[in-house]
Amino acid sequence: MGLSKGMRAPDFTLPDTEKNMVSLSDFQGQNVLILFFPLAFTGVCTKELCATRDDIANYQNLNTQVLAISVDSPFSLGKFKEEQNLNFPLLSDFNRQAARAYGALYEEFVLGMQGVAKRSAFVVDKDGIIQYAEVLENAGELPDFEAIKAALAELS
Repeated sequence: MGLSKGMRAPDFTLPDTEKNMVSLSDFQGQNVLILFFPLAFTGVCTKELCATRDDIANYQNLNTQVLAISVDSPFSLGKFKEEQNLNFPLLSDFNRQAARAYGALYEEFVLGMQGVAKRSAFVVDKDGIIQYAEVLENAGELPDFEAIKAALAELS
């Protein structure tokens, strides 16, 4: 059973690209958009995160912190963040604990890879309650960013 609107968001603590430990609970009092993405340096993931980068002012105006999470190492995420000039934290869920807790983990992915994060979006309000949840089975699809922004606008 996946997570849905009205449920408490599972807390997590993951390393960012600067090797700092970041927890969801660090952002209490602020909305958080959690974006799970399969793999750094791939086409759809780059498109998704660059679109988010280019739209960061809208998220900031909605009192929202964006956190992007994949199973890549903090080192590869650091290179990806640098190359794409991403302006929000990338967190490494290398041990797959957060993706598993959010129901956002492929058991089988392409090329026989296992344990890759599913492309997913979760809006968590300032009290830690999920207000929007979307877990995509097809990694080639993007989250519904208009629906995400609508959910965030309702929280303002």
